[in-house]
Amino acid sequence: MREIRVGKNDSNQRLDRFLKKYMDEAGTGFIYKMLRKKNIKVNESKASPEMMIFEGDTIQLYLSDETIDKFIGTKEVRKSKLAPRIIYEDENLVLINKPAGILSHGAGEEFEENIVDSLVTYLIQKGDYIPRIEKTFSPSICNRLDRNTSGVIIGAKNSEALRLVNKAIKEGSVRKYYKTIVKGTIKEDFEHKGFLIKDEDRNLVDISDKQGERSKDVYTKFRVIMSKGGYSLLEVELITGRTHQIRSTLQTMGYPVIGDRKYGNSVVNDEFRKKYGLENQWLHGYRIVLDGLEEKLDYLNSREFIAEPDQLYVKIEQELFR
Repeated sequence: MREIRVGKNDSNQRLDRFLKKYMDEAGTGFIYKMLRKKNIKVNESKASPEMMIFEGDTIQLYLSDETIDKFIGTKEVRKSKLAPRIIYEDENLVLINKPAGILSHGAGEEFEENIVDSLVTYLIQKGDYIPRIEKTFSPSICNRLDRNTSGVIIGAKNSEALRLVNKAIKEGSVRKYYKTIVKGTIKEDFEHKGFLIKDEDRNLVDISDKQGERSKDVYTKFRVIMSKGGYSLLEVELITGRTHQIRSTLQTMGYPVIGDRKYGNSVVNDEFRKKYGLENQWLHGYRIVLDGLEEKLDYLNSREFIAEPDQLYVKIEQELFR
């Protein structure tokens, strides 16, 4: 028999969800069967899959050590050499300025530098996260950016912070603002509502004014900062956060983002590549305003955080809109 004491980061979740993370190599059917047969108990009593567990509870696994270890598997912590560009940090959150060209999180079995592994490595080195002590929790990010989009990413150090930020984002209380440069002269602020359909095979999306069977609604607000020489510098507020929403919306409206290889203008992109070495879209998540945070994070409500763009972006902006 092995006994697990529920810690702070594993508290306030369903028992079956905890067990699926703790023994991630075990099938759901096996876990449910062990619960029915009372081979898994909570506080020495029979437990159901939907039962909530809390800090201080004990979970008894009446299984052999060999079986438990087999289902736990090998949880390797991937060490990152990427130092996070930290905008703000406290005991709950880390706000990071993600550079263009870096993934928000790992993809596939091949290791590639990404913000999540960078965050975890940083917190291990600081002593803020000790993997051998935690049963299922690992520091994570609350929002994501495309590989070639730079800007603010919110990292959570503990499970409660992750839950509270995710809840505020889902409710639309966390406001996210981007800056971008597009080809075209735009003189007035505008907003766009429509529907987005994703082509999974091509990893491309289409924007339409008609709702389809698989479409999702999109809502974006645009403010003109400056327009000059056939280009416009915009501030973009995401009301909904869909895949490629900003880039595809602007392309649909006839204002492609410069440097955008998926939705942009190839002639314009070639010009900026030759003159500046710009290899990706000029799109930067430069500002985030936290709000709607409850309980232990309410001290951050109404706080605004700014992520400065890379020097190449600054140079292009200054030369176009001098």
